[in-house]
Amino acid sequence: MFRYIWLVPLLPLAGAAINGIFGRWFRFSEKLVGGIAVGTGALAFLISLTAVYSYGFGSEQQWPNPYVTTQTAFTWIPGGAVAQTLGYSQQTPEPIKGQPNTNQNSTGSLLNIAWSYQLDPLSAIFMLVVTGVGLCIFVFATGYMHGETGFYRFFAYMGLFMFSMLVLVMGSNFVMMFVGWEGVGLCSYLLIGYYFNKDEAANASRKAFITNRVGDFGFILAIFGIIATFGTAQYTDVISKAAGYPVESLGTWGLMSWIALGLMIGACGKSAQFPLHVWLPDAMAGPTPVSALIHAATMVTAGLYMLTRTNVIFQHSQTMMLVVALVGAFTAIFAATIGITQNDIKKVLAYSTVSQLGFMFLACGVGAFIIGIFHVMTHAFFKALMFLGSGSVIHGMHHEQDMRKMGGLKKYMPITYLTFLAGWLAICGIIPFSGFWSKDEILWNAASTTQIPLGWLVWLVGTIAATCTAFYMTRLVAMTFWGKERFAGHEHGKKHEGHAQKKEHGTHDHHAHTPHESPKSMWVPLAVLAILATIGGFVGISTAFTGGKQVGGRMNIVNWMEPIIWNPTTGSFGSHSREFRDDLTTESHEPAAATEATHGESFNLAHAVDSKLGNETATEWVFIIISLVVAGIGIALGFLFYVKSPNLADIWATRLRPLYLASYNKYWIDEFYGLAVTRRTMDLARGVFTFDSEVVDGLVNGSAWTTRLMSKITGITDKYFVDGLVNTVANFVVRLMSPIVRAAQTGFTQNYALVMVIGLLVAVAFYLIKAF
Repeated sequence: MFRYIWLVPLLPLAGAAINGIFGRWFRFSEKLVGGIAVGTGALAFLISLTAVYSYGFGSEQQWPNPYVTTQTAFTWIPGGAVAQTLGYSQQTPEPIKGQPNTNQNSTGSLLNIAWSYQLDPLSAIFMLVVTGVGLCIFVFATGYMHGETGFYRFFAYMGLFMFSMLVLVMGSNFVMMFVGWEGVGLCSYLLIGYYFNKDEAANASRKAFITNRVGDFGFILAIFGIIATFGTAQYTDVISKAAGYPVESLGTWGLMSWIALGLMIGACGKSAQFPLHVWLPDAMAGPTPVSALIHAATMVTAGLYMLTRTNVIFQHSQTMMLVVALVGAFTAIFAATIGITQNDIKKVLAYSTVSQLGFMFLACGVGAFIIGIFHVMTHAFFKALMFLGSGSVIHGMHHEQDMRKMGGLKKYMPITYLTFLAGWLAICGIIPFSGFWSKDEILWNAASTTQIPLGWLVWLVGTIAATCTAFYMTRLVAMTFWGKERFAGHEHGKKHEGHAQKKEHGTHDHHAHTPHESPKSMWVPLAVLAILATIGGFVGISTAFTGGKQVGGRMNIVNWMEPIIWNPTTGSFGSHSREFRDDLTTESHEPAAATEATHGESFNLAHAVDSKLGNETATEWVFIIISLVVAGIGIALGFLFYVKSPNLADIWATRLRPLYLASYNKYWIDEFYGLAVTRRTMDLARGVFTFDSEVVDGLVNGSAWTTRLMSKITGITDKYFVDGLVNTVANFVVRLMSPIVRAAQTGFTQNYALVMVIGLLVAVAFYLIKAF
């Protein structure tokens, strides 16, 4: 069945084309539009499910070797000859690891970009997440978007997005990845700006599009670098050749570091990492299903997919691995502290998404790429659930998004409440919900990493961010579902003096309305995602619970993905030096970096604890307990501040007014960008316009004025000098000669005869005089 994976992206594209082209012409009903979108999405998910099973477990299984389609593949871009920089493993003598290669040379290769799809352990996971979670969101959207104008347009965009995302994760080369990368960016622009008549949505869509272009510039430069270095864009070829390069030690900035830097810039843009995170919270201006699909479950995880796909390049640069870890850790705590003070339910979830993406980058930076993807999967479950849950709340509250105008909704929306609890416990990291397994493994790998220094600092920052996450998510649940009702004219509470604005923690009056539970089309997807958020983490159960063994065989995500992760210690793919790499490559050579990557002596927190306990499992349990304790602390503080003693929130907001204002105003990053970038760009644009209008146009207009002046001078000269002189001479001649001519031309025959006789006499006289 895996041979039919080409149908997976084709089906959503077909659904998008039918809805987009014919939906308006033939005035398709909402039921028909929704049926086409959901039907094509469901078929794509079923084919993905059977293809992955066939690939990994069927009678014709290909795992762990990548399967690249051949029946439908074709040469998409015939690039011709390209120079290729040879890797270290192809040089003699072998250079010292981490030192610049002075013996590099180049050779030629043929660059033909194929349009083909690749199924391997990494793409398999993303196929299931994109189509499976996407299907749940499609079903939810049929109820949520009921009655909206442009219903057909919405599902056309959604189908086009799913197609683009599938091209991104299923393409067999970097150029196809870039096509999907730009495709999801375009669809994000269209869907964020779905309500194009609203300034907020229009501005947010432009902001997302422009911010992502900054990251995409770095990404495309990295692709150029990959093609120039390896002479190909095909994953299997690039991975095999990159494995032959030596590891660039910490502080060394070589070819792999430059390529990894470009890739990281692209990942920061798409996955909303600091400082390119500003677009994602504003993207909440789009419909809630868009927030769930694009900005929680799929598109924003494209950066993680790219990092993991190119892990062999990143792991050859210890400097960039540290950069990835530090950027992820900073983003995690930075966004978490902002989420604490936001009041829009979707904005809280947006900053939560940015923070969780930071955790994923943190995992990749410490070398735990598999755990990063594990968190991508579990996050897709519980965050899509929570976004859809917020959509259900917004629907039930008649489009109200301010949590200060909610409260006590569990009585009115019991199904939404129960399913939301599963997502809340999962993101807080409470065992056995899915978020616990992935978050705990991220923190454990940060504490025990040997790939980068400062692992203890990364762990500490991640632990604090996890505490903040538990606190602000408890705050969200408390303000939305618990406590007293604050809608239909209820008072929220007394305003404290340290509020940033009157609306912050203030009193609100509203039109009376009664919240209600969402229809079946909306709560059924919530129930499915709640189940996944509850049990989905068992595919990556920690070895601390299994006696140090990875149980479950290929059903365990670690065992499933291990073949695609390059091991800097052994120089091969897979932690146990399995022979997976022979099938990954089109050429084989001994890895030049088959020695352990080192970065010098540095403090390792896990090793320090292990030296006291003398048992690795016991050491891991220490960190598990710490993880659960901090989650419990965050939940307890959230319950105390927003359920037991709600006035404490106002009191502490006043006491910590500078910190509160900084968090509430998102550390003024948007204002800084507006001042330092947006306005300066506008100033530059005005300067360019002024130069163009005053100098360039001035020169052109001045030239035109000079030409007109010269033409006037020429005209005057011609008219008054040339024509005047000619006319004067002619007039003079006429005036002088006309009397003589008139006198000679009398008209009498005798006069003419006389003239002839006189002329004859003159001629004879002239002749006689000349003769004598």
